[in-house]
Amino acid sequence: MTGSPFLALPGAVVGDPPDAGVAAHYGDPMVEQRRLEEGRAIVDRSDRGVITVAGPDRRSWLNSMASRALDHLAPGESAEALFLDAAGHVEHAAHVVDDGERTWLVLEGGAAPALATWLDRMRFMLRVEVADVSEAFAVVGAMPRGDDFPVELPDGALVWRDPWRQVLPGGYGYAPESGHAGADWRYAEAIVPRASLPALVAHVRDGAVGVAGALALEALRIAAWRPRFATEVDERTLPHELDWLRSAVDLNKGCYRGQETVAKVVNLGRPPRRLVMLHLDGSDTILPKRGDPVVGLKVRPEPAPGDEPERRAVGSVTSAAMHHELGPIALAVVKRAVPADLELIVESHGIDVAAAQVEIVPAGAAAAVEVPRLPRLGIRP
Repeated sequence: MTGSPFLALPGAVVGDPPDAGVAAHYGDPMVEQRRLEEGRAIVDRSDRGVITVAGPDRRSWLNSMASRALDHLAPGESAEALFLDAAGHVEHAAHVVDDGERTWLVLEGGAAPALATWLDRMRFMLRVEVADVSEAFAVVGAMPRGDDFPVELPDGALVWRDPWRQVLPGGYGYAPESGHAGADWRYAEAIVPRASLPALVAHVRDGAVGVAGALALEALRIAAWRPRFATEVDERTLPHELDWLRSAVDLNKGCYRGQETVAKVVNLGRPPRRLVMLHLDGSDTILPKRGDPVVGLKVRPEPAPGDEPERRAVGSVTSAAMHHELGPIALAVVKRAVPADLELIVESHGIDVAAAQVEIVPAGAAAAVEVPRLPRLGIRP
């Protein structure tokens, strides 16, 4: 993939992984956040991978492997789908849209080759054709105020609209819908020919639309509690832990790999870990990085006079950003048993950063089905 033409814009600073290859910002991330949030800017996502699946069996075939129902996906309709392993762990997350002839899957940068190879191995005798078209097509993001993208798109562009705003039919939400931080999330992505990127950059230079960097989008995403594959997912991640069942899982659809675990945790169990948002103390101007440990102080039994409370690692930061209104914020995955009112500490850059947690997946998230306890054999009531 060649370098993005957006990096030639004034003030462009190249991002760090997982956003290497696109601009982190163009000189003022706070202003860029406001522009993006107000629907007046676009953000370069040309580092994303793009896969197409063609053929008359494409939707039913994808439906058999994905966590979300795709067999009746109408042209122009958006969906989000996860591809899980046999134990229900997240292996891939895709933004899905169909154009009537091909189904398009947008993934994190670098993820397309692995998923395309796996899909190609699963074709068997079905009439489908899988192609990694990341070299020919690119992605541009925005937060449109209405139906229209904030910039004129080239002919044939496809727009994917993020379904995170609400619990979809067949989905399940652990976080209460009332007051959900994602209710105003309006993110959308346009899939365009990579050759059309210079024309979009020209619109920015002409003042027809503003531009925002990856840091601006990250801050708004974190504030909306929106999980991202490149940051919130590790090899143990179940979709329940990130409240991803609200937009990317259909509990009513047929069999797919990992479905048994998905159903079991919803109906009978509890997510072993849970996603929280952290409001961070900004007095030291320290912004944690992914992987920084989140710790709690053990208060029982009480420490001896003069002794510091014992520290217990309870999770880790997955992503962090400076928000233009909320200040320093982060997402973290913590153990299920961490009390909701426990004040946490993030250990970052050799400094303790105080953190107040906001529940996304509640600590008391219970099974959807209450199974009565059976009396022990030989014991009379």
